[in-house]
Amino acid sequence: MAAPAQQQHDEPGHDIRNFVLRSGLVDPAGPIRYQPLTGGVASDIWRVENGPIVFCVKRALPKLRVVADWRAPVERSRYEAEWLKGASVAVPGAAPRILAEHPDATMFAMEYLAPLDHSWWKADLLAGKADVTVARAVGERLGHIHAAFARDPGAPERFPTDRIFYDIRLEPYLIATARVHPDLAPQLEALAARTAATKRTVAHGDVSPKNILVGPRGPVMLDAECAWFGDPAFDVAFCLNHLLLKCLVRPKAGANFLRSFDALKSAYFPHVDWESAQELEARAASLLPGLFLARVDGKSPVEYLTDESDKNAVRRVARALLADPPWTLDAVAQAWRAERGISMEDRDD
Repeated sequence: MAAPAQQQHDEPGHDIRNFVLRSGLVDPAGPIRYQPLTGGVASDIWRVENGPIVFCVKRALPKLRVVADWRAPVERSRYEAEWLKGASVAVPGAAPRILAEHPDATMFAMEYLAPLDHSWWKADLLAGKADVTVARAVGERLGHIHAAFARDPGAPERFPTDRIFYDIRLEPYLIATARVHPDLAPQLEALAARTAATKRTVAHGDVSPKNILVGPRGPVMLDAECAWFGDPAFDVAFCLNHLLLKCLVRPKAGANFLRSFDALKSAYFPHVDWESAQELEARAASLLPGLFLARVDGKSPVEYLTDESDKNAVRRVARALLADPPWTLDAVAQAWRAERGISMEDRDD
């Protein structure tokens, strides 16, 4: 599911061990081994091995592992499990299978995806491996999943997570960034308000390369803790944002990152049949600069941008686009290409 991690404890707490024993997934008579895995900032994840049986247990944390005081309700595990199940029905293999759920909705067990068979998309991108076919598959799968949830009449009732989404996404990204850039507060707060008020389908909320594995069945999406019945434009903008940021880490691969940006976008929008694709793209295009700026000045800055000149490049482009909002995602990519001087003739294959 993820790489082994350095954590304070080598064994999980009693609550996780009790859940595993009562899950029906293990033979209590045999040895049960636990290995902590990296789970981002929001959860504990353990690899559980019981003879030939291997799976993961994920438990949401009440306080996220970041410098800022960032808290979120642990019942978000219930909605994450619901999203993973729905995505698996919409596109078999697009999410790990749920194997068991805690009755209090604080944790669940899911399929373990072995590193031998799955690469981490974030690691691939940071290494400069901007595979257009992977980006296209991500856009294709995301479009199918959004369309499936949009057709589900019960989706709004199953994902009543406005408060969770605000606490984990809108406040730490857009509202926190508005405090750092008070002159842009009206634009950033308006984006947050519009996003919160838009109700179209179930959004994953964290479609990021760090939450995508690339395996034999194609891209697999993880960590749907922010799942929310709301605006799918957030997912599109959130993922495309990372493809732009990676240009700063691997400038020689900049043209391939922009090709991946275009491939993801182009694969996604043909599936938009629940609303006007043009209107959805306009929302994603105007939101993306706010998320771009948030990854250097919000509560969750990307860890790989440490050079102040790189951060200032993000600020320049984001501030200009927030002042004069774009209507298309191509306009965002073109502004970044001009800032970085990326020639689309270049290739780093």
